[in-house]
Amino acid sequence: MASVELSGGEWLDANRANWDERVPVHLAATDFYDQEPLRRGGSVLDPLVTRELAERFPDGLAGLRILHLQCHFGADSLSLVHAGATVVGLDFSRPAVTEARRLATELGVADRARFIEGNIYDARHLLPEPESFDVVFTTWGTIGWLPDVAEWARIVAWYLKPGGVFYFADGHPSSYVFDGDAGPGGLPVFAYPYGNTEPDVVDDPSDYADADAALANSRTFEWMHPVGEIFGAITAAGLRIERLDEHYEVPWRIFPATEPQANGMWGWPAEKWLPLSLSLTATAPES
Repeated sequence: MASVELSGGEWLDANRANWDERVPVHLAATDFYDQEPLRRGGSVLDPLVTRELAERFPDGLAGLRILHLQCHFGADSLSLVHAGATVVGLDFSRPAVTEARRLATELGVADRARFIEGNIYDARHLLPEPESFDVVFTTWGTIGWLPDVAEWARIVAWYLKPGGVFYFADGHPSSYVFDGDAGPGGLPVFAYPYGNTEPDVVDDPSDYADADAALANSRTFEWMHPVGEIFGAITAAGLRIERLDEHYEVPWRIFPATEPQANGMWGWPAEKWLPLSLSLTATAPES
């Protein structure tokens, strides 16, 4: 990986401006980001994450302290709170953190939901609480915005209690080699190298939650992190991967060719051509 200033620089400024602008778009996109289940005391976690958390924590999340990295405006964080956990969420977007705090207050759970604004690579200074979380949780659209996945994994490990659990789900790196609708009939075509170590600088004003959105801050820096790199970073940080799964569905319409599934996720229309997402759990060593 080329040298990148992790605590600042052009990549961080551009990506943060893009996500700052997305916050009001997402709050208005009630079809995609429906908050009514939260207001009823429920959850907005997608079916895949809901199922895998239940499998990993059969006794539930009550009493657990969870760190949610790259939490956006906190909807998933607050779903974990409604499941009985105490949650700290971290995100680099000030509008997102402001909304997360507001929503926690609206729901009456601000005593169990704390939200911190900041770059994930500055997390140790923003939240100097090593080995203090039962679970570190991060899902969907996270590490592709980060240049250094090895440092990300070290931060995850730093926060976990001995025996603590890291849960991760995201788009599968193999799906990120495609341009989603450039081929015949709107099918994906190869566009990005799988092993590229340089960022893809993308100028795209669209937004996945609102087809009519036109973002002014459209330039972003995005990184490809192959499965081996993710796996290697997590194990090098001292965590033991206990489960790694590949899936043929994601919670958003990743390509125009994908279709809604019976569970509300999105997947291929017929054959399972390539996995669209992956998930894993890893544990910190016991003391």
